[in-house]
Amino acid sequence: MKVVHYDQVELEPVYAEGAEGAQIRWLIAQKDGAPNFAMRLFEVAPGGHTPYHQHDWEHELYCLAGSGMLVTEQGELPFSANDAMYVDPNMLHSFKNVGSDTLKFLCIIPHEEPIKKKTLNPFADEVANNC
Repeated sequence: MKVVHYDQVELEPVYAEGAEGAQIRWLIAQKDGAPNFAMRLFEVAPGGHTPYHQHDWEHELYCLAGSGMLVTEQGELPFSANDAMYVDPNMLHSFKNVGSDTLKFLCIIPHEEPIKKKTLNPFADEVANNC
């Protein structure tokens, strides 16, 4: 279990090639014992953007503040505070700040390798694997 105010989590630069003015806070991650998903808070400066990239997993996002553009190979979609977004697996995408305030959005992703929890029943994993 974890309860933390977002500003108590370190704000780190996004070092990925192609990122500009983008920072990240890993609000909930594997190091916290979260077995399946990570929750990240991105903060993008005016004129900044995340890298244009793709990967095998989906993104589920919620914009907290500011206004941005979801850039994809299918075009650009505007979004702002209180908008929810979904980005398909393998879709090229980037998020850019098109406003004058810091763009803040939550991004939920699966871990590349989920944490496997041990069960109290030693036969549960064997039964589950045979189904």
